[in-house]
Amino acid sequence: MQGLTVAPKEGTTMQVSGACHCGAIRLAATVDPSRVVVCHCADCQVLTGTAYRVVVPAPVETFQLHGEPKRYVRTGDSGAKRVQAFCPECGTPLFAIALEGAAHVSLRVGVLDQRAQLKPSLQIWMRSALPWARSLTGVAGCEQQELFGAR
Repeated sequence: MQGLTVAPKEGTTMQVSGACHCGAIRLAATVDPSRVVVCHCADCQVLTGTAYRVVVPAPVETFQLHGEPKRYVRTGDSGAKRVQAFCPECGTPLFAIALEGAAHVSLRVGVLDQRAQLKPSLQIWMRSALPWARSLTGVAGCEQQELFGAR
């Protein structure tokens, strides 16, 4: 059927690749597309400058990085220490990884070339979600920016 999207089965894998906005840092990994998550926590809101972050975990052993991101350690609400990595040139958030004993790298879906194929299957930290971010149904839209200047 045309227009019907079938959710990927858990355990399916796909290769992903991507880069920061300026192209100074590239990355690649293998991910399970059924594990894409939207995080509404306050840290993700601040770190993205918007309402939430979309991430997908990648096994550490499949992660490839070309270029040297800037890194810093952040302690989350859970108490877990995570390394946040971003491009030192353009500031694009790239990934996060546990400070110790990491099995997965949390890739930022927005930097991946295959982002259109990575539909979220779960939302977390809903208690922190901005009320308007729960549904954008009914909000006017346009294909580019044509309505923005008319407001």
